[in-house]
Amino acid sequence: MPLEAVEARRLYRQVADQLRALIDSGEYGVGDRLPTERELAEQLKISRPTVREALIALEVEGRVRIRVGSGIYVSEPAVPSQPVPAEIEGPFELLRAREFIEGAIAEQAARVATPEDIVRIDASLEAMATVQHPGEDSMVHDRAFHVAVSGCLDNAVLVRVVGELFDQRLNPYFAKLAHYFENPQSWSAALAEHRAIRDAIVARNPEAAGKAMREHLARSQARFARNFGTETSTATRVKARSS
Repeated sequence: MPLEAVEARRLYRQVADQLRALIDSGEYGVGDRLPTERELAEQLKISRPTVREALIALEVEGRVRIRVGSGIYVSEPAVPSQPVPAEIEGPFELLRAREFIEGAIAEQAARVATPEDIVRIDASLEAMATVQHPGEDSMVHDRAFHVAVSGCLDNAVLVRVVGELFDQRLNPYFAKLAHYFENPQSWSAALAEHRAIRDAIVARNPEAAGKAMREHLARSQARFARNFGTETSTATRVKARSS
C-alpha cells in the first residue's frame, strides 16, 4: 500500500491516519522500523514538523516507539488504541499561532505597559530563574510570564486567549514532544529569550518587543524540530514496500 500525498486540512492527522492504516494492514509489522521523518516528508510532500506531529500522535496512541538515535519502530499496543482525536491541535500548529498572536501583543505591550505591569513581568522572570525544568513549577511561571505580557493591554479576552493557548502544552502530544527536547539547557535559552522580550517592553520599543516574542516562539519550534538522530537512509526498504 503506497503512501499518498495529503491535502491541507490538519495534515498531521491525515499523516497519522495513513501510517496507522499501513500498520493495521501489515505493511509494517511490530518491530519494523518506519521510514525517517525526512523520507516521509519527501514522499508525502509536506513539512517535517507535520510528520513529527503525526509520529508523536501515534506514539501517544502506543502504535510506534521513537528511539532517539535509532529510529521509529512499530509497537504492539498494550490496549486497543484510539485514532488521533480531532480536537487536539498539533504542537507546531499551536506554536505558530502563538507566534503570530503574541508577537502583536508584545508590540502593543511596549506601547502601553505600566510600572505595575513591569512588576508582574519581572516577578514571573524571577520565579522562572529559581525553578528546575522540566517540571510543573516551570510551566506555571512560564505561563505567568506570557499572561503578564498580554495583561499589559488590559483586555480580558486577550489574557484568556493567551492563557488557553499556553495550556495546550498540557495536551498529551505536546507533553510527549517536550519529553524529548526540553531540559535545563533549553530552559536557560527560553529564559534569556523572555528577558529580551521584557527589556524591549521596558525600553518602549514595539518593533523590538514583537520581534523578540516572535523569535522566542520560533526558536521554541526549532528546539522541538531538532533531529531525532534517525536519518540513516531506509530508501531501499521504502521502495520495496511501495512497489
